[in-house]
Amino acid sequence: MNEGLKTNMTLILATLLGAGGTALAVTAMDKPQPINTADKAAIEQVVREYILTHPEILPEAMRNLEARENKKIVDENRAKIEKPYAGAWEGAADADVTLVQFFDYACTYCRASRPDVDRLLAEDKKLKVVYRELPILGPQSLDAALASLAVAEQGNYGAFHRALYKAGRLTPQIIREAMQQAGIDMSRAKAAQNSAAVKEEIATNIELQRALQLTGTPSWVVGDTVLNGAVGYDQLKAAIAAARAKR
Repeated sequence: MNEGLKTNMTLILATLLGAGGTALAVTAMDKPQPINTADKAAIEQVVREYILTHPEILPEAMRNLEARENKKIVDENRAKIEKPYAGAWEGAADADVTLVQFFDYACTYCRASRPDVDRLLAEDKKLKVVYRELPILGPQSLDAALASLAVAEQGNYGAFHRALYKAGRLTPQIIREAMQQAGIDMSRAKAAQNSAAVKEEIATNIELQRALQLTGTPSWVVGDTVLNGAVGYDQLKAAIAAARAKR
């Protein structure tokens, strides 16, 4: 087998496995050579036989493909993803890593994830958490999201955020009480809830959900990584560490 063919075959298998794949040891090689018809058929046969013999590489290959696609989508939308709406964020203003949470106040899994976020913020003084409203669970979710963004315009977002989660249920009265606990100017907030800026923010978050193929709430973006569901403290911390290591 000629060297150009061997090189191309190695690079194809390396691509299947992704950088750092353990199923095949790949050494640095020259750029692939042009492939003629006969070589192409031979490569396809070798790749097919390798996959049939080592089907365990397929999940790894799919994870690598998904990671590459996620990176591309996140890079294309990073400014929209990581820039908070007014004061809808917590943590370090000079953060080196930003964790973005897409959430719904009516989501029990989002509520269950709240202690994980609080723990991360307490432990990591270089972390910023950006909150993105994704009211997908009904009218009460939308009411809470509109109120939350109105609060974000006035500050003291964290107090409102925690008060509403602590309340458990979402009713107009409970939402008002959470706003009052945060010391919000209610007349100013009412005007903000009906503003074009607040409605545009929610529309943008829904567009991001579609672009990122988020499956629901909570969902997370940190660095190039997209996570779906209440993944827990350990997985979030590992993703933050990975994002920091890539900086």
